[in-house]
This record gives sequence, structure tokens and C-alpha cells, in this order.
Amino acid sequence: MVPRELLRASLLALLFLSVSAPSLLGQEKPQGFSQEKLAQIPELIKKSVERKQIAGGSTLIARHGKIAHRATVGHQDVEGKAPLTESTIFRLASMSKPVTSVAVMILVDDGKLSVTDPLSKFVPEFKDVQVLVPADDGQSHELVKAKRAITIHDLLTHTSGITYGLLNKPIVSKMYAEAGVSDGVVETPGTLGDNVRKLAKLPLCCQPGAAWEYGLNMDVLGYVVEVVSGKSLEQFCRERLFQPLQMKDTCFVLPKEKWPRLSALYWMGPDKTIQRVGDKPVTLGTFVFSATFPMREDRGFYSGGGGMVSTIGDYFRFCQMMLNKGELDGVRVLKQETVERMTQNQIGELRIGFPGFDLMGYGVGVLSEKGKETSKEVLGVGSYSWAGGFGTFFWVDPRSDLIGIFMTQTSPPDFAMVGEFKRLTYEALAEAKK
Repeated sequence: MVPRELLRASLLALLFLSVSAPSLLGQEKPQGFSQEKLAQIPELIKKSVERKQIAGGSTLIARHGKIAHRATVGHQDVEGKAPLTESTIFRLASMSKPVTSVAVMILVDDGKLSVTDPLSKFVPEFKDVQVLVPADDGQSHELVKAKRAITIHDLLTHTSGITYGLLNKPIVSKMYAEAGVSDGVVETPGTLGDNVRKLAKLPLCCQPGAAWEYGLNMDVLGYVVEVVSGKSLEQFCRERLFQPLQMKDTCFVLPKEKWPRLSALYWMGPDKTIQRVGDKPVTLGTFVFSATFPMREDRGFYSGGGGMVSTIGDYFRFCQMMLNKGELDGVRVLKQETVERMTQNQIGELRIGFPGFDLMGYGVGVLSEKGKETSKEVLGVGSYSWAGGFGTFFWVDPRSDLIGIFMTQTSPPDFAMVGEFKRLTYEALAEAKK
């Protein structure tokens, strides 16, 4: 058991460091960046590797559809002395969520689903949900009937009242654990539908639409995709997303021949340096995860909220499709108006319940005009972004026509380092304009 206090952290000596020169993937390097400033990014990652905060890190910056910077630093496997490379495969964790959101919106574009549909239309077990609320005595809790049905829109925007057991919500987290509800990043028996039906028996932590509560919404939506399409989430994403976008290394179940390219996973030990996650699951407070779940070839549980793996190059193609308003290399995945709707604030005056993000709206992590005025965030207004609990992060900035991606495999992630990566990116952009 890993000490509980590590979960509250901000979100092995190396024999050598490997720093690759930027790769252009056959494209011409765009103008508009200070190359001297971009050169500081690998040094930033190198320092973190030397302090044993991460095993290695991969960065990519693209502008106007062309890669301006790409670097890999450190190892994908410290103990095995395997350097991080451009083909290293990473567990996306919550960076799976934007991909699953797109899968849902493909069905909306197909006319097979509406964001106003009640969830119970596809999962009847959610027809009469209850909400756990404080009792009048202020000391206990009671169950009340939900004031309205959960909708697909609620799930897309994390306003359904469904939470994560790992967030340690009083009482509800205990219920999730006792019911055997999986957070999606550990070996889980059964199917995605089995997990969702367990969840349907449990109370919500708030009334639908009343608050932004991070939770298993994308796992529920993944099951909705299965019900509506008649295919597994894995098959649907492969046919409608991964293959059309040529995301050749993005999947839920990693083929055995690609196992050597999967990065080892690390967690921050009591001495504040990385320790490798072995073959057994790790428990950080109420968060249970493993390193081996993508390698279970017999699994039928495909977590839409956290179960995908990918390379930084593959995820760049996904981001570029979004920046292009739904199209890449002549292949249209989403309607332009659908992407525009997804990347606008969808939660009104509600605020994201994460420190430092409370001034953001939420579509796919959209920075609002109002929030930009007082936020320290360097991303431009209209930008959208998200991160994963194992150290992956991306942003798309339409005003600057820019994409940034960072990937490592350490839990909890170092968002301060990500902030520095973003800062250097925009400083490189600003210096080039002088």
C-alpha cells in the first residue's frame, strides 16, 4: 500500500540521457518560433529527469499544420536502459476522454444520437437515479430523487453527478469501492457495460446539471457508443477514428509485437523520486492503477475515460484534426460546426473544480474570455486542453494555429513542468515576432 498522502501531491540513477533532434516527419519547419528558445525545452525535461522526477519526456509543438519542434529526453524504461523514442507508446489515462467525446459526436453527426437524449434511453438502469445529499441535521446524508434525467450533454460536460471513486468524495467513494466500480486504469473483469451497470445502482453526488464533477462520464458514454453502434468501443474507435486518421499505434489493447515500445510506468515514491510500477496494481489513496492493463489481450473492458494508449505522433494527428475543424488529409471525421460546438464553453457559469482551472469554461477544456482576464494561463482565449493522470498533456490554440503535446509516464503528474513547457513555447513565439 502506497501512503495516502501521495494522492494529494501536485498532480534509480540513469546511465545516460538521450535527446533527439527535432523530427519534421517529412514536413518543412514553419517560421514563427525562436529556435534558441525552443532549444530550452529539452533542457527543461532533462533537468526533471536528472532529479528523478520523471524517467523521460517527449514534447511536440506544431504550427500551421507543420511540426516546429519535437524532442525526446531520457528513458522509456530506466531499469532496462531503453531510451525514450518518437515511437514510444504511452498510456493516455484521461487524455482518452477527448477521443471518446469525438466518438460520441460522430454518432451525433450520424443522426443516431442527440446530446439532449436521456441516458436512460440507452442504459435503462439509469432511469430512476437518486442523489446523495446532506440531511437536515447536518451530520448525516440521505437519498433524494434526481430532479431530472441525466442527458448525454451532462455526461459530455461532467455535469451528470457521476464522480470518480479516486476523488475521495465522502461516502460515495466508499460506495464505489464496495460495489467494485473500476476507474478504468487497472485490470477489470467483465465488460464496460458490466461496470456501467454497477455504477447505475449508486447515487449521484449532486443533481444533474448542478455542478461540474469530474467522473466516470466518459466510461458511461463509451458504453452508449457500444449500445448505439452495436460495436465495442474499441472497434468503433478503430474504424471511425484511428484508421481514418492513420493513428496506427492508438488502441485499447496493445498487440504483443508492440509491447517493447510501451513505456514503463512510474509513481512518485516517499523519497519524492520515481519508483517503477511492477506487475501488481498500485494504490494511491482511493486510486488503483496498474502498468499492465493495456497488455491484457483477453479483456473486454474498454475504458473511454482512461483506457487508451498512443504515441505523441498519433495524438498530434488527432489534435490537428480538431484544429482543422474535423478534417485531416482529406478525411472528414466530424462536421465543422460540431467541432466548433465542442470547443466552446458548454457549462455556463459553472466552474471546473480543479485548482487553477476554476476560471476556465468546459467544452474540451476551453479557456473563457472572462477567465483569461484574470488567469495566469498563457494559452490564448479559445484554446482547449486536457491532461492524463500518468503525465500526458495537450493543448490546441486556434488563434495561434498551434498545438502542443507533452508525454511522460509518472503518477502523479508534474503540472508545474507542463506549465514551463507552455511558457517556453509562447516565449519562443513572441521572440520570433520581435
